[in-house]
Amino acid sequence: MMLTNNIPVTYPILYSFRRCPYAMRARLALAVSDRTCELREVVLRDKPPEMLAVSPKGTVPVLVDVGGEVLEESIDIMLWALQQNDPEKWLTPDRGSVAEMLELVAQFDGKFKYHLDRYKYPDRDPGVDAKLHRDEGAVYLEKLNSQLSATKYLYGNNTALADMAIAPFVRQFARTDLTWFNEQPWPQLQAWLAQFTDSAIYHRAMQKYPKWESGNPGVIFPPLPEEHDIIGIIS
Repeated sequence: MMLTNNIPVTYPILYSFRRCPYAMRARLALAVSDRTCELREVVLRDKPPEMLAVSPKGTVPVLVDVGGEVLEESIDIMLWALQQNDPEKWLTPDRGSVAEMLELVAQFDGKFKYHLDRYKYPDRDPGVDAKLHRDEGAVYLEKLNSQLSATKYLYGNNTALADMAIAPFVRQFARTDLTWFNEQPWPQLQAWLAQFTDSAIYHRAMQKYPKWESGNPGVIFPPLPEEHDIIGIIS
């Protein structure tokens, strides 16, 4: 059992930021696997020293297991949770393999994310052409739409790891200019994204929590289904 501030830790600790798509995918896997953890909501401009002590890179999500193991990559957290409990079979898609899903996820974590950041936040880099990066990102979305024309989800007719790892980034891209996104000839992709954001697992993962303060306990995550009606979801 790990000790934090001389207090025994009975659950893994997840440092998270609600709107971060990487943290979102980690919470989705923890929620579907019902892997209980202590969630500590982070404000990225005021990162807690406890998080930086275990993960100096300073990005979320970070999961600290009860034995002290630190997972700093969102996909690693997803696999860690699902390998313990995978009731909806995210790791056994109707088509393809985990390796194929991870290859597709890597494409979105790489070049697609590059274009997404410059489309959504063009002011961060002088001279960035947001429309150019929107159009470059759209190439990846067109491929997803084509893949979804054959099956309801990316690797068959049931949700799998790739869907839940990629959807948070497509959501972020779409919300940058939702009118433009909805006008594109991507009916399968649009329906796929709508199903994701309307799903119970999405709402469970997107519960809103206050900023965690050092010395205080975090919140138990995932929340019970009935807690949605008490706290609510804020976009």
